[in-house]
Amino acid sequence: MTLRELSASSGVGFGTSGVRGLVAAMTDEVCHAFALAFLRTLPAAGPAAPVVLAHDLRPSSPRIAAACAAAIRQAGREVRFCGVVPTPALALHAGQAGAAAVMVTGSHIPFDRNGIKFYKPQGEILKADEAPILAREVERPEGLGATPLPPASPAAAEGYLRRYLDFFAPGMLRGKRVGIWQHSSASRDLLAELVARLGGEPVALGRTDAFVPVDTEAVAEADQRQARAWAAEHRLDALVSTDGDGDRPLVGDEAGTWLRGDIVGLLCAAALGADTVVAPVSCNSALEKCGRFRRVVRTRIGSPYVIEAMQGAVAGARGPVVGFEANGGLLLGSPVERDGRRLAPLATRDAVLPALAVLDAAARAGVPVSGLLTSLPRRFTASDRIQDVPTADSKSLLAALSSSREQLSIFFAGLGPVAGLDQTDGLRVTLASGEVVHLRPSGNAAELRCYAEADSLARAGELAAWGLREAGKRVGR
Repeated sequence: MTLRELSASSGVGFGTSGVRGLVAAMTDEVCHAFALAFLRTLPAAGPAAPVVLAHDLRPSSPRIAAACAAAIRQAGREVRFCGVVPTPALALHAGQAGAAAVMVTGSHIPFDRNGIKFYKPQGEILKADEAPILAREVERPEGLGATPLPPASPAAAEGYLRRYLDFFAPGMLRGKRVGIWQHSSASRDLLAELVARLGGEPVALGRTDAFVPVDTEAVAEADQRQARAWAAEHRLDALVSTDGDGDRPLVGDEAGTWLRGDIVGLLCAAALGADTVVAPVSCNSALEKCGRFRRVVRTRIGSPYVIEAMQGAVAGARGPVVGFEANGGLLLGSPVERDGRRLAPLATRDAVLPALAVLDAAARAGVPVSGLLTSLPRRFTASDRIQDVPTADSKSLLAALSSSREQLSIFFAGLGPVAGLDQTDGLRVTLASGEVVHLRPSGNAAELRCYAEADSLARAGELAAWGLREAGKRVGR
């Protein structure tokens, strides 16, 4: 049996970034097969070449990590276990060691699902890497789960801390009270330590033993209210958090208002002096309108597409190449040098760099975090999702809407004439008013997402709600 056949029968498969599936379907055998097939596509390495392994705080993650560890051993390689660390910390450690890596995480999706991310020694696997992995023959292993995970090494966490302590100026957060919404994030302790070691006062908030699926593109209203309450109660200067595996940031201002991820990415890119910025089509058009970057490249949604475009942009760039996604995850494609300090590339989504860069930019400008927004064009984005919508149903809807201009006009009649259509990823419609509604099936879960853009936050929210309401009628939700 090939891995492709096993994937089809189990329902576990590659999404936008990595493998995803229901925990019930991600059996030890399935996870072992995916990990072993990945390792067997790598070039031959020396005896017991290490593979670094880590996981997030989901209840199912240690079991899946143990199955992956068994696959690493079966491939004749050494398991270098890093425990619970953020995905970018593992990627950084693996890259510095010239090693492959396996990260067990479902990122922001509900705890009844999970996933696995794979890294070659050169970095995160791209879409072109998936077909060779799926083509591998798989065999049923024996005795899975019998061997415990080895003791965790602190090297990945320590290297990740050092990366940012060496780049940002000591004391940059002096006098600042920074709330850390800890929930079940793999970054929660590292964030608090970084804030303290950079001179700030970390205020730990909302820590939980239960897994919380925080989606940085669709923060729940209750979580937004809680953030505002924390900011007022603790007199915070800022609030930061991440999703479950620490590769998507949440940055809140002094009032506890969460900044949109694409605005965080824009502010970070500007603070790093980016020459070229790569971002998916779903990101705010303020990226072009702000005039701060020589070149902007748009891609499909998903870090593999951003990474590919960044690799192509480096040769012609006149300065740093920075990529980010609408969820705020930032990818650094080339080195950044500032004030005699150097930040090496890290071409995988990261939550710490954009969070610290925004806090640093506010401190350097002598303004509160909200003050960084005043110079940006008045373009606002909002997004939301309908869960439990089969991907096939979402694709069928979009195919029907795009089948003719008439069908498109009928669907959007309530919003006015359609001025433009972009099908780079999903269905992104620009209305005659300049407003945008973008419908797209999630690449990682059975969800239909809607992104909207307008000249006010309230209007963007109305458009996103309208898009999901009208689409929901078509898919029976």
